[in-house]
Amino acid sequence: MNLDFHPEEEAFRDEVCAFLDRELTADLRAYAARMTSVYSDKETALAWQAILVRQGWAAPSWPAEHGGCDWSVAQRYIFDVEMARSGAPPLSPMGIAMCGPALIGYGSEAQKAHYLPRILSGEDYWCQGYSEPHAGSDLAQLTMSARADGDDFICNGSKIWTTHAHEANMMFCLVRTDASGKPQQGITFLLIDMTAPGVRVDPITMISCEHIQNAVFFDDVRVPKANVVGKVNEGWTVAKYLLEFERGGSSYGPRLLARLRALRRTAAEAGMGADMATRLSWAEADVSALEAAELMMMSELAGGGSPGLKASMMKIRGTELSQHITELALEVAGAHAAPFQPHHTRPGGPVVNAPSNSGALVGPESAVTVAAKYFNDRAGSIYAGSNEIQRNILAKAQLGL
Repeated sequence: MNLDFHPEEEAFRDEVCAFLDRELTADLRAYAARMTSVYSDKETALAWQAILVRQGWAAPSWPAEHGGCDWSVAQRYIFDVEMARSGAPPLSPMGIAMCGPALIGYGSEAQKAHYLPRILSGEDYWCQGYSEPHAGSDLAQLTMSARADGDDFICNGSKIWTTHAHEANMMFCLVRTDASGKPQQGITFLLIDMTAPGVRVDPITMISCEHIQNAVFFDDVRVPKANVVGKVNEGWTVAKYLLEFERGGSSYGPRLLARLRALRRTAAEAGMGADMATRLSWAEADVSALEAAELMMMSELAGGGSPGLKASMMKIRGTELSQHITELALEVAGAHAAPFQPHHTRPGGPVVNAPSNSGALVGPESAVTVAAKYFNDRAGSIYAGSNEIQRNILAKAQLGL
């Protein structure tokens, strides 16, 4: 098997590297280096997105006619690798990586024509309305209602753990339009204007003092029926399709490998011995195996497929390996991970009652984000459907258990 890239692919790598050297500013690199969340803050995400849009590279997975890239699997992989190596910040996934594919797959032509350009421009900044206080991993139990009234639905209920709802002007949301059948039936995928009368957003402040997530309440909120994506009462199909992209439609491998290699350098500088080097090598082998599986899936996506059941496998392995890396990083940092200094990190949202910015950094640069990343990454095995649920999906659909 020949794993070497063709000369034209190496030329593409040179083009990507030149672009990153030219356009990825020192401020953007510095921000990404101190991130503690999987999300950039809105200002940073949209600043980097605008640069990528000008280049035509903001939405590689979209069809070219909608502003995507007509790239081969090798080009997409090269782009992911070089983005990770360069330390580029991530874009917000809610629009480009989640709502966009849902609209491309199930939206009307009018919806695609209206929303896709606004997603790329950042004019619409999206949040996801899925989880409810009693319906998280068991999402089909959701009860937020949408009652038909002329050309509108009237929505009542609430959503929780809604990332960046306080920043978003649009939400893609699952609502209950019929409660007479099975839980998965009677759900509709609806686009809701967050500025509409009756929408209230309450902050959820984490123990780390970060405000990234929110509770959202809907009190007789009117939403046009034209905002239904797919068909009324068949939103579960759209939601499953979107969740495949949330769980496994992007690559974990390149960024995990970049984190491991940086951690290996830090461990070497700290004089840590053969035991840590061996553990880092085992972790790198596991991540490399995941990367190989992702390349296979990218090939299927390039042929017009969807992540399917592989999305569950990628989500399990990707999030659990990410958590493992944070555990290794804690060991490498040792006592330097203890100081709480969120004012020196970039958490993806405001930090309530943070210490003064005038305080000097305590400990080495390599340790400043370690503890915060460890705690933030505990959510990785829960969001997008808990890993226990993913294993149930694989057991039932793949193994027939």
